[in-house]
Amino acid sequence: MLKTDQPVIDFVNEIKDYLPGNSIDCVVFGFDAQQLKVLLLEWKDEEAWCLPGGFIKISESMDDAAHRILHQRTSLNSIFLNQFFTFGSTARYGPKFKDHIKKTQKVLQNKGVSDKKTLGWIASRFITTGYFALVDLRKTHPQPDFFSETCQWIAIDKLPELIIDHNHIVTKALEHLRVQLNYLPIGISLLPSKFTMQDLQRLYEAILQKPLERSNFQRKMLKLGIFIRLEKQMTGAANKAPYLYSFDTEKYNQLLEKGIGFTY
Repeated sequence: MLKTDQPVIDFVNEIKDYLPGNSIDCVVFGFDAQQLKVLLLEWKDEEAWCLPGGFIKISESMDDAAHRILHQRTSLNSIFLNQFFTFGSTARYGPKFKDHIKKTQKVLQNKGVSDKKTLGWIASRFITTGYFALVDLRKTHPQPDFFSETCQWIAIDKLPELIIDHNHIVTKALEHLRVQLNYLPIGISLLPSKFTMQDLQRLYEAILQKPLERSNFQRKMLKLGIFIRLEKQMTGAANKAPYLYSFDTEKYNQLLEKGIGFTY
């Protein structure tokens, strides 16, 4: 038998502790270089990409499972998470699902797992609950799981084909993010502590996937009264340098409770 990795041994031994037929898939959004990005896993020895995900322990809530999974992938303890949709269509279990199961079983078998119960458990039908997370990607330390070679940030407009219905899950998460834009801590979660108005505008444009008129955007944003103006960002001539801003956390949170009321 091939040498088995300890994480795989733990998974096989603990599989009885997980809810059968239920999983979690997470769309982790980050923003960098004026691009909205998503955290993806690239599989070992296979041309396959997927979202970070995992299973739910019988002893934990679904939210706790999602936080555990994302801590394992990002090393962050405090993450804004939002449950947005449950994916349970039988259409999930077409040719792409069968191909995914073969690859999953192959990875396990390559690690020395031959137990039919474990391989069968993996191959059963799963209903997955989607969560999206908003993180400052500069603070993350992406870590692959035992199925994966790498865990990395990919620009949302350059996503590869993902396993099963994971591309659809990303699309659904982005739709929910847009609809709830007025009620979610977008800027405070995705931007660094100091930013320019242009940084904020580029973030909104990346999420909405459309350009916004600069002066109108800045006027409406500053009118909200949730920003603290700091020093200028000195990159050239002083009279042309943009101001840096930070969020007034108390006012920002108060406004979120009501809904920002910003028209895009």
